[in-house]
Amino acid sequence: MNTHAIKAIYRFEMARTFRTMLESILSPVLSTSLYFIVFGAAIGSRMGDLGGVSYGAFIIPGLIMLSLLNESISNASFGIYLPKWSGTIFELLSAPVSYFEAVVGYVGAAATKSLMLGLLILVTARAFVPYEIAHPFWMLCFLLLTAVTFSLFGFIIGIWADSFQRLQVIPLLIVTPLTFLGGAFYSIDMLPEPWRTLTLFNPVVYLVSGMRWSFYGIADVNVWLSAGAIVGFLVACLVGVWWIFKTGYKIKA
Repeated sequence: MNTHAIKAIYRFEMARTFRTMLESILSPVLSTSLYFIVFGAAIGSRMGDLGGVSYGAFIIPGLIMLSLLNESISNASFGIYLPKWSGTIFELLSAPVSYFEAVVGYVGAAATKSLMLGLLILVTARAFVPYEIAHPFWMLCFLLLTAVTFSLFGFIIGIWADSFQRLQVIPLLIVTPLTFLGGAFYSIDMLPEPWRTLTLFNPVVYLVSGMRWSFYGIADVNVWLSAGAIVGFLVACLVGVWWIFKTGYKIKA
């Protein structure tokens, strides 16, 4: 394995993040802080507990997942689309770097940025609401799995997109609405039928539920279903990346 190539890609992507610290890190953290102020402090103070957890604390896992999904997709998709747009991807393809090593470099950097952001939001939440993490090991596992999986998904989007505008189509029109409707700000048990049953077809429900279980030991769906859902999507993304490089889809043309 060419570890020098992986390190070079990884360091380049991480350096780009630190050059744009305001947009990459501070902006998402400030946006999430506004959610805590509005939903946690203003609205949450007027709502009762949910499953024995204050509303402000209840929405922390959902807000972390919302930021994690969007940032993982955005970081990875932009990271691979920029070489396509500038034409430098052909230098990468002609270099002694395997497809696996390129994916590890780009996806690893995107997942690292997303994990940094998730942990920063976790620290920021402490300034607004008190909370405890019942299963810290599983919380880190869900964070890592989600960051890697959706960074792979973002990598696929970056290959598929043929303009900067198309990079935002799936995150804005599909992922964000699914997150808001996936129990990020409420328990799906609060929904009447048939909406509760229909919500179970939303894959983000399982991600948010698993993350919430790792915090408070409460979940809308079985935690093993949540783990199975994220692992299944991870496998699907790996197959998608393998197919892209096998066929040269939108890379070699």
